[in-house]
Amino acid sequence: MAELKYEIIEKLGVLSESDKGWKKELNLVKWNDYAPKYDLRDWSEDHTRMGKGLTLTKDELTSLKDILDKIEK
Repeated sequence: MAELKYEIIEKLGVLSESDKGWKKELNLVKWNDYAPKYDLRDWSEDHTRMGKGLTLTKDELTSLKDILDKIEK
């Protein structure tokens, strides 16, 4: 399997933290040699291990924000 390269360009926020120290974070991440995307996933404390996640373009993130803004609290 090919090596997965990633670089966290910007840490945007932490949504939650597990008892084991893993954090669900929203970050701007550059995967391999592609343009950075917004990324939501669990990360180990030192960011060397990660869980499954979701990547979004800026347009997709904006659409998600619009949907979330419509949800009543």
